[in-house]
Amino acid sequence: MRRVCRVAAVPLALGLLPACSEQPPAPRPVETEVPEEFRQANPPPTAAGGATIGTPMQDRVGTIGLLNKRNNIAQDLTMKPGETRRVGDVIIALKACERTAPWEMPQETGAFVQVFIQQSGNDQAPFARVFSGWLFRESPSLNVVEHPIYDVWVKDCAMRFPGEEGAPGEAFSPPASPRAAPRPPRSNPAPAPSPTPEANEATA
Repeated sequence: MRRVCRVAAVPLALGLLPACSEQPPAPRPVETEVPEEFRQANPPPTAAGGATIGTPMQDRVGTIGLLNKRNNIAQDLTMKPGETRRVGDVIIALKACERTAPWEMPQETGAFVQVFIQQSGNDQAPFARVFSGWLFRESPSLNVVEHPIYDVWVKDCAMRFPGEEGAPGEAFSPPASPRAAPRPPRSNPAPAPSPTPEANEATA
């Protein structure tokens, strides 16, 4: 009787092995409510002199990358200038975003970002600003967010310039210059007929 129980227990144990070997799904970042003092966002800045080229600042769309180095979870935050997003104990405020006009070189994409972080494990602690400045996609070493837990970088600024066609961010191809209409081929005049002998006698 005991042998039967032991033999029956072996298939049961083997059936439980796959369930035990499955790893739990990785946690996903969850956006939480932005504190009241961060909701009153200042209007997005404009270019010097009040003139802007291309899409107005309030209509542009920036994409900011956020990485939690502890759990290696990254996500993209898509927002317009003047918006603020919170993910756990970090707050990202996008103030402005720009990209170089298609006819200018070198090409560059940047965003003015502010990063606020709350002390981990203390929900009552205030948010401390750890970064405020421009971030550049093509030149990330010019300005970086130095923090042991979070990494923040700019990924895109969707906007258009005069003369651009298609979706924002696509390559710009300047319009072809109009060509003048081709001239008709010049025809050589026909040679004059040579005088006949009768004409020479008449004129003599």
